[in-house]
Amino acid sequence: MSDAYLETVDLACERDWRLLFEHLNISVKPCDMLQVSGPNGSGKTSLLRLMAGLMQPTAGEVLIQGANIHRQRQVLTSNLLWLGHAAGIKGLLTAEENLTWLSALQHSATRQQIWQALAAVGLAGFEDVPCHTLSAGQQRRVALARLYLDAPPLWILDEPFTALDKQAVTQLEQHLAQHCVNGGMVILTTHHALQNTPTTFRELDLGQIAS
Repeated sequence: MSDAYLETVDLACERDWRLLFEHLNISVKPCDMLQVSGPNGSGKTSLLRLMAGLMQPTAGEVLIQGANIHRQRQVLTSNLLWLGHAAGIKGLLTAEENLTWLSALQHSATRQQIWQALAAVGLAGFEDVPCHTLSAGQQRRVALARLYLDAPPLWILDEPFTALDKQAVTQLEQHLAQHCVNGGMVILTTHHALQNTPTTFRELDLGQIAS
């Protein structure tokens, strides 16, 4: 029996009548960090969306704790934190309001916890500011503040370093690595060359296996 937490079995994905990949078998265990790389159009975001249960595969399946994710919706929802390429926040809400409703999807956070998370990403003093007035980098930080709350074990992140300055990139790298050291799992795409990674880090280059 596999000890993988999340795995793909003979996974295939077709978009716009083009086969991006097939027979893809991936195993993600506690403490793992997997970077999905490859040229534009190789299927990086599609693979992450498949692993997050947001798309149906052309063939094969994705398993979480040994069962198909589409039959394990409650398990997937409780254990997954997904951050897409866009910040995924509501511009008319404040930073605090955004995190309040986002955290309520899994584990409701107190106001103190939310303020601490915002401070951790450099947004102390911006708690009550409507997000549409923030810069792109600050909006990204609001989204990333979810990683500093009582986050679930599996993080799937599509280009999480977008719009971040050098200091914020370094801090996020360290936080992702520490999450893995603590037993969590990170699957991410990024064009950024990672400098801080756990010993369990590995890379999957879709450009090398494209059909």
